[in-house]
Amino acid sequence: MKHFYITTTLPYVNADPHIGFALEIVQADVLARYHALLGEAIFFNTGTDEHGAKVYAKAEENKEEPQKYVDRYAKKFKELAKVLNLYPEIHFIRTTDKDHESAAREFWRRCDKNGDIYKKFYKIKYCVGCELEKTNSELDGKGHCLIHPNLEIQIIEEENYFFRFSKYQKPLLEFYEKNPEFVVPDFRFNEIKRFVERGLEDFSISRLASKMPWGIPVPDDESQVMYVWFDALINYISTLEWPKVEGKFSDFWPGLQVAGKDNIRQQAAMWQAMLMSAGVPNSKQIFIHGFFTSGGQKMSKSLGNVINPLDLVNEYGTDALRYYLLRETHPFEDSDFTIEKFKEAYNANLANGLGNLTSRILKMAEKYGSQTSIGKSDFHISEAKIAPEFKEYLEKFQFNKAMDMVWAEISAIDAEIQKTEPFKLIKTDKEKAISIIKELLSRLFVVGKMLHPIMPETSEKIRAAIKANKMPASLFVRK
Repeated sequence: MKHFYITTTLPYVNADPHIGFALEIVQADVLARYHALLGEAIFFNTGTDEHGAKVYAKAEENKEEPQKYVDRYAKKFKELAKVLNLYPEIHFIRTTDKDHESAAREFWRRCDKNGDIYKKFYKIKYCVGCELEKTNSELDGKGHCLIHPNLEIQIIEEENYFFRFSKYQKPLLEFYEKNPEFVVPDFRFNEIKRFVERGLEDFSISRLASKMPWGIPVPDDESQVMYVWFDALINYISTLEWPKVEGKFSDFWPGLQVAGKDNIRQQAAMWQAMLMSAGVPNSKQIFIHGFFTSGGQKMSKSLGNVINPLDLVNEYGTDALRYYLLRETHPFEDSDFTIEKFKEAYNANLANGLGNLTSRILKMAEKYGSQTSIGKSDFHISEAKIAPEFKEYLEKFQFNKAMDMVWAEISAIDAEIQKTEPFKLIKTDKEKAISIIKELLSRLFVVGKMLHPIMPETSEKIRAAIKANKMPASLFVRK
């Protein structure tokens, strides 16, 4: 059996889940479900990033112990699995898990043994929002981070441990050359290659525990805690029970990582250099998606203009949100999200589109069922009827194009009903009308199969209705 590993990034637990992370985890879920349909063993990883200055500051702001604070927020993110109807066997890791902390310490030791960790005094400009050092070119005219312009840049002066990132410029470029599809889309791959080609600077991988104690203690030096990015990235293998190499790790690693465009440096360069240092195989591939904007402005927790996916699910249902995230959102570029656009797409393409079509076909099948015997006894279809282009789009992360194929078929089926009018033809040519209705059912079944990894609840409702030869309750009803 082939094995397929996919992981999202781990969101910080400094705010409620937002629509941007819902996009990432739903994209990953489609890929997990698709590969499961191919008969592969699946390990789907997500979770929460719970250490670092940003989380520590939020806990203090809320006057909570950091562990109690992250416990409360981790629960909210874990509930997303149910809210978004994610793959049933999804694995949820927390960076405060004891096994992860143990793996992070072992990873540190291996990098240290390889001569890639050293200690020095330094001074940097630091964005708490990104949890990253910033150069002057990454700041706006007012000295603010381009991604978090509402946050003040901090000046950090202290003695910390550093990772010899500069050592891995040539190995990384060689790795990229040998793996021309390592980062998708290609313009993001070009972006990270240019970043590495310009030269790499060693980066800090610890913080003074006396200033920021919320982190994993550095091995053999508890005066320092691990820098949040060094710790968090290791979850991709600690979730597979690394450093134990047999079992899950050997079966599933390396795998596919899904991340936002603000994560490309960490995922495609920093993490890959860290893996090389620790003697662990590099990731298989990284898919980078764009941001959401709202009315042309970047949507982010720090700007306070995020949309809570739970609110949309509560009113419109899970598959309505999944539909919008996968069809109305570009997989690689930034996309604008407004409630008005969401409602328009819902009404036009779900309630008045797929929902009405399914009801019309099943109403005819049910009404004339006693004469035609349409149903599970004589309804058979092969998955081979699904166009290969549909599968190719999913494999290339072009979810919107895959969805366009589904809705093109929905439009074509609707046009066939208008053309043939079997509900009228049944009065004059019963045999031909019955044949047309059977073909419509067959094509609707294919639509349901195509929707299986994309809108699983809707897919199952269509399949069950056809099997029962009975018109279903409306597929899309606002709550």
